[in-house]
Amino acid sequence: MNCLESAISDGLPDFCGKCSNCTRISLSEDLNARFAEAVEARENLRETDKRETRIFVQTHPDVLVIPPDPPQMMIKVDQVRRVIEGIHYRPGEARERVYIFTDSNFMKEAANSLLKVLEEPPEFTTIFLLTENVGELLPTIRSRAMTFTLGALPSEDIEQDLAEQHPEWTAKQRALVARLSEGAVGRARAFDLAKYTASRAHGLTILTSVLRTGDHSELFKVTETYRPGAEGREKTDQLLRTLYCLLQDMMLLSSGAPELLRNTDIPGELQKLVSAIDFEWISNAANGLAEVERGMRRNLLRSLSLDALAVGMEKS
Repeated sequence: MNCLESAISDGLPDFCGKCSNCTRISLSEDLNARFAEAVEARENLRETDKRETRIFVQTHPDVLVIPPDPPQMMIKVDQVRRVIEGIHYRPGEARERVYIFTDSNFMKEAANSLLKVLEEPPEFTTIFLLTENVGELLPTIRSRAMTFTLGALPSEDIEQDLAEQHPEWTAKQRALVARLSEGAVGRARAFDLAKYTASRAHGLTILTSVLRTGDHSELFKVTETYRPGAEGREKTDQLLRTLYCLLQDMMLLSSGAPELLRNTDIPGELQKLVSAIDFEWISNAANGLAEVERGMRRNLLRSLSLDALAVGMEKS
């Protein structure tokens, strides 16, 4: 919408990649790198200044990216206030002022502060709220916004893109990431394969100890590594997502649909687990994962919650 070169069609120009606006805005495409730079810059501040400083990414004066602020990794009220302070200024070098919230994980005060500008934004301003699950946004926010759902790209197209973006990955790894990204090319490009592989190894240890070996020594070694704090929460969230993914693949195998597997590199391991379960077990295990998620919101001890999950899986 802010391209200076391309002819306008259907009300909006395309991205040319050459004009001063497009080249500067595209610098924020590698958001993980820009985010890391911002966090590092804040870490170099004095402690008193560090507490008052929030994370933003801005490579063009009229485009502001608002990522979750560490360590809680949530959109905070001070970030929203910064948006409110500048939103009524007209753009200096572009047609539109653009604000992009990259996550739906808002603190309550931040979400409520955003409602007014969502209801009556300036005519020269566009606000994007990015989310993987629109249900995570407050109903009051959803009612003030238009919803656009991006279509999923074919896995083959994503694999081709990954061959250029991640030449260090093998063909099998690219196929795995393409399936796990569920048609989202941005998610595929930023996919942390090492983190997912480590989380999946823990998930398989839990499932194997429950369904096959009956030996809990390895299980306890795994669950003891899930500690309190923001880092422990992120690690636990990743494990739960991975377990949901494994359960879904197990259900697909038991239903005779192996071509739909997302964990395409371990069909043999999954098949061994499937031989010991039925659909009712999978349903009960999924309910157990949901219970762990509810417990995390109440700040229950994560290692004990995971132990209880494993015991519940055995009973089911």
